Amino acid sequence: MKEIRTEVLVVGAGPTGLLTAALLSEAGIQFEIIDHQEKTAAHSYACALHPSSLELLDKIGVTEAVLARGKRVHRLAFYDGTTRHGVVNFSEFGGKFPFLLVLPQSDLEEILEGKLTRKHDPKVLWSHRFDDLKNEEESVVVEIEELGGTALGYVVPHWETVVQKRFRIRARYVVGADGHNSLVRQRTGIEYKSLGDTESFVACEFATDIEVDDEVRIVLDNGTTNVLWPLSGNTYRWTFQLIHSDVPSEFPEKDRSASQIEEILNEQIRGGLLRLARHRAPWFSAKVDGIAWRKQVSFEHRLATQFYKDRCLLVGDAAHQTGPIGVQSMNAGLREAEVLTAKLQKVLHEEAPVSVLESYNQECLSQWRQLLGLTGGLRARAATDSWVRARLKRILPCLPGSGKELNRMAGQLELDLQ
Repeated sequence: MKEIRTEVLVVGAGPTGLLTAALLSEAGIQFEIIDHQEKTAAHSYACALHPSSLELLDKIGVTEAVLARGKRVHRLAFYDGTTRHGVVNFSEFGGKFPFLLVLPQSDLEEILEGKLTRKHDPKVLWSHRFDDLKNEEESVVVEIEELGGTALGYVVPHWETVVQKRFRIRARYVVGADGHNSLVRQRTGIEYKSLGDTESFVACEFATDIEVDDEVRIVLDNGTTNVLWPLSGNTYRWTFQLIHSDVPSEFPEKDRSASQIEEILNEQIRGGLLRLARHRAPWFSAKVDGIAWRKQVSFEHRLATQFYKDRCLLVGDAAHQTGPIGVQSMNAGLREAEVLTAKLQKVLHEEAPVSVLESYNQECLSQWRQLLGLTGGLRARAATDSWVRARLKRILPCLPGSGKELNRMAGQLELDLQ
C-alpha cells in the first residue's frame, strides 16, 4: 500500500484546519491536509471574527482580503423587550482592529485556501477521508480513503460516493480539525463530555429596505437568547433560539428546485420570522424583503477531556462546542491553531521536549473552563445594572472574545471575569 511521509497531518479543511495548515507552512513545517468534502463550504454560514482573530489573520497576510468581504461592527448591545440594558463598544479597545468582522464562512475558507494554494504544493486533498490510525514509536500511521462518485440506477439514476483507493500517511503528529463529530478524537479515545442541554436555533438571512445598523443586538428574554446580525449590503440575519412552543413548520426548508414552491416557502418563512421578531424584539421595524437563506441547527455544550493524546492534537470544534451567539468556538479554535503551531515548531525543529505539547493541553482546558463558566465566570460589581447582574451565566457565552478581550468586554458591562 502506498505510504506518504510528513511531519504533520491536518484532518479537516474548515477555517481552523486551513489556518493550521497555513501557519504550519509559514513555520516551515512539512504537512498534508485532507478533508472528506469535495471543496470548501458552499453555504453562507455567517461568522464573526473577533479582533484578536483579525490580528492573527493579519500575521499571514490575508486581512485585506477578509476586510473587503466582511461587515465591520463596532458595538454589541443587550435587549429585553424594548429596553436596552448594556453595550460593548469595540472601538474603545484600541489596536489595529477595534471591531467585529461579520462575513460568510465560505468566504473565509476560500481566502484561507487561496493563501495555502499560493504557498504549498500539494494543496488540500479534497475527497480524502480519515479512516483509522495506529501509533508507532516515533509516528502515527493513518489510513486514508480517497473518495469518488459513481452513477447508480437505471430508471432513476443517482450519484453515490465510493472509496476508490486506500493509502497511508505516516506523520510525526496528527491534528484533528474535523469538527464536533471528529473521527480523530474518536479513534484516539478522547472523551467528549456533555456540559448541558442541547440548544436549537433557526437562522434567517434576509434583505431589507433600510441601512443596516453598525451594531449586533442580542435579545435575552426570560427563556431564549436571540441575535440580530448586520451583514454586508442591506442584509440582516436573525438567529432565534427555538423552544418547545415554536412550530418547526413556521420555518420550512427551502426547495431551490422549483421557483413557484420557493416563492410560497419564502412567504411562509417571512411570516414566521416576523411573528417571532414582533414577540421577542418589538423594537425591530425593518422591512423583510427576500429570504436569502434559512437553516435550523442544534448546538451541544461539550468539551474534550484532553486536547493532546498519543501524538494527536485537537483544535476547534473537534475539541469543543458551544452556542452560536458569541462565536467563541470558531475564534478560540483559530487561536488554538496559532498556539499549537508554535509548540509543534519547538518540538519538531528546536528539539524541545514533548512535554511542550502537554502545556498546550493544559492551556486550552484552562481557557475553555473559563469560557464555559466551569471555573470563575463573571462577577458583578457594586455598579452593575440589576438586569445584567441577574443574567451573568447567560451573558458569558454571548461575549465575542476570550482572555484579555473578554476582560475588556466584561468591564464595559461593569463586570469582572474571575
